Amino acid sequence: MATAQDRFLPRFDVRERHELLVRASPEEAYEAFRRVDFSRSRLVRVIFGVRTLPSWLRRRPWGAPRGPFLEQALGMGWVVLDESPGRELVAGAVTRPWEAEVTFTGIPAEGFAAFDEPGFVKIVWGFSARAEGEGRALLATETRVQATDPASRARFRRYWLLVGAGIRLIRWVALRMVRRDLAAGRAEAFAR
Repeated sequence: MATAQDRFLPRFDVRERHELLVRASPEEAYEAFRRVDFSRSRLVRVIFGVRTLPSWLRRRPWGAPRGPFLEQALGMGWVVLDESPGRELVAGAVTRPWEAEVTFTGIPAEGFAAFDEPGFVKIVWGFSARAEGEGRALLATETRVQATDPASRARFRRYWLLVGAGIRLIRWVALRMVRRDLAAGRAEAFAR
């Protein structure tokens, strides 16, 4: 099944996709993922802390961003490339993640696929929700990365060897946080 990510990054060097079945409508699952605050997880805070250690050593603030992850990503320079409200959202940025202090630059949707300036990787990240029977949804998150040149690809591969497991773990934790948030919301509705 084609996704919006296919339009922006059909070829990639790395692809991480994680799915989780949740008890909710696709719209509820989508909104819960939109609002999830990764920093509520101690494990995610530790992973972000390790990644931002170079900033801390330079006496700059470090740690996991607080608040809904999507808002934090947009505040760091990511842009929404496409959104089908209640179903799918794709954000993107170009960056040099191997640098000690990472900056993200958003490229508008119409120029993202064509961006090929050497020295960068293009990243698309998104989430989607689709119906899986009565009252259930399949919630998925996917990240794709493509280097713009061979030297950047080599740098990224070394970087990915160091941080790839942590990024996969963050995605896994995020999906379970959404499932807990959805379950807590249902419990609150029944208590009223």
